[in-house]
Amino acid sequence: MPKANYQKIKLLKLMELFRHETDEEHPLKTSEVCVCLNKQNISCDRRTLGKDIAFLNEQGFEVMSVMRGHEKAYYIEDRSFSVPELKILIDAVQAASFITKKKTVELIDKIANLGGSYRAEILKGNMVCFNTRKHSNESIYYNVGFLEVAIQEKKTASFYYYDLNEQGEKVYRKKKERYIVEPMALVFNEDNYYLMCYSSKYNGVCNYRVDRMESVSIEDMSISSDAIMQEAGIANYTEQVFKMYGGHRVDVTLQFDYSLIGVVYDKFGENTKMVKINENTCVATVGVQISPTFWGWLFQFAGKMKILSPESIVMQYKSQVNIMINEVSE
Repeated sequence: MPKANYQKIKLLKLMELFRHETDEEHPLKTSEVCVCLNKQNISCDRRTLGKDIAFLNEQGFEVMSVMRGHEKAYYIEDRSFSVPELKILIDAVQAASFITKKKTVELIDKIANLGGSYRAEILKGNMVCFNTRKHSNESIYYNVGFLEVAIQEKKTASFYYYDLNEQGEKVYRKKKERYIVEPMALVFNEDNYYLMCYSSKYNGVCNYRVDRMESVSIEDMSISSDAIMQEAGIANYTEQVFKMYGGHRVDVTLQFDYSLIGVVYDKFGENTKMVKINENTCVATVGVQISPTFWGWLFQFAGKMKILSPESIVMQYKSQVNIMINEVSE
């Protein structure tokens, strides 16, 4: 092997060793570094190691050194992610229902190892498995990959779409005909991953759960100009859509108990404008999609939240209440 190439490989292996095996509390002594590299058939001694470390520092890699007994020891202090940042990422993977159990384990290993072997042990040792509602669709990674390429290349995509019956078996929609859609964005919402698509039929946006897709593929046809125009409003749409479920969008004025301020902020965002009308009550106008999911959310606060306007939605609310009363009395 040419000497120049050998030296490049040596420096790469040296940095790989420092990134994975060292931190401020776990520096590697000069002799230990030499042993590790020699095991990989890379020649290294005290004299050449000092020169290599100096070169790395000249290039901005900041390899730190301390004295351990009579030897210098080396470590890398600055990392791309801190322990709290990695912990947040791990917990997010744990919480996401659409990531299967198998993929959760794989992803957590990869994330933990970004902090080096010692931090990985700490992160995985303190891990609590708190989500037992993981989905079973192992192809979700491939689905996301195909859909992301389709979005970037502005191509249509197709897939089979299914629900689950009481036995947990797949029940395909449209008699297992492929859906052909114009993808716009992938969005994580309420424990699930959704594909936002433009619908020419409804002249608007529709959503599909990625974990309910099968055999996703990219089509040759480009998305329409209407879909491209809709992309500009994606951020606004995601703020307005209520839990990613279908239904027409309406500006609804809610009156709610002061104790529910945090609930309203959590659901509609901390920039929601509220007006305090008395010591115990507030009012806010929010954009929602009127759907069973909206009614379900509203009913859990019975006695502490109600709709003031528009009148048409107030009447729908009363109708939903009557339906519930009749079902209970039957």
